[in-house]
Amino acid sequence: MDIELLWERARIIRQTRDFFDRRNYLEADTPLLSPDLIPETCLEVFETAYLAPEGSRRPQQPFWLIPSPEIWMKKLIAEHRTSLYQICKCFRNGESTGRLHSPEFTMLEYYTMNMDYKDSLLLTEELFAALLDSPGHTPVSSTAALPFTRITMAELFSRWAGFDLYGTAEQGPQAMAAEARRLGLDPPPGLDTAALYDLIFIHAVEPNLPPDRPLAVMDYPAFVPCLAKKSPGGRTMERWELYWQGVELANCYSEETDPEAVQRYFAAEGKIKSRESLVPHAIDENYWKIFLPRTDVSGAERPFPRCSGVALGLDRLIMVLLGRSTIDGALPFPMG
Repeated sequence: MDIELLWERARIIRQTRDFFDRRNYLEADTPLLSPDLIPETCLEVFETAYLAPEGSRRPQQPFWLIPSPEIWMKKLIAEHRTSLYQICKCFRNGESTGRLHSPEFTMLEYYTMNMDYKDSLLLTEELFAALLDSPGHTPVSSTAALPFTRITMAELFSRWAGFDLYGTAEQGPQAMAAEARRLGLDPPPGLDTAALYDLIFIHAVEPNLPPDRPLAVMDYPAFVPCLAKKSPGGRTMERWELYWQGVELANCYSEETDPEAVQRYFAAEGKIKSRESLVPHAIDENYWKIFLPRTDVSGAERPFPRCSGVALGLDRLIMVLLGRSTIDGALPFPMG
């Protein structure tokens, strides 16, 4: 165990807390065990159970380790309408361990009221500036990292995959599959447009992302389901992901606040999750109701607040800031 790593890791986490505390964000502290989760077909989870004391008639109750604190943090936002952040352990199953993955990892998640995804990108730049300019032994200078480069997903596909992403997607899966084969990929039959897009992005686009400074990939396609707001026109989502040195660090949305849209997402993703996941989990069919307007003390109805959220892999950020080549180099006890 590297004592220098432990000091640097503690410093970065402390300075991250200080950044949000000085901006009057509430630090949340929510459960790691949840009786239900948001259905996300792109990831697997860990299941456990509460065992009642011997002799109790209470039945065994299943719980799942959270892949993100989002499910709890949005309940706090609905109730208290305040900007908040959390640094906590999260858990994702079915992923390889090694350079960029650990089944247990540290997440920084922050939600800001009255901001959209572009505002959150500016805030994230400020966070990076604070970490890079603070006293310590971080080997990366702010001049090498700021400002972030911005590029849309459509521009990435045009530049490195050589085709019009949305024009091709609108022609259907066969057209996307033809582009994949042109790029030397061999897509299995039956993939839908979203799966083919993901295949092309991972194998033909992502390896070409410039590593020299953080790159914000803007405006993800709306045909990939998520809980982000759709952009005007409906082709894209108000979403970005942040890459640096070839490492995916963060994911951001202008959060979807329409209860009917959230309900549709839960219904559609929940069906896929229950049918295809390796570890099925319970889904709160009434979760969408937290987005309904609430009556305040004056009797006025207040909708779920406009906000934007960022989920940032803190271990990966520490890895990059400290010049380590693998996530194991940023963890006190790598699982290996």
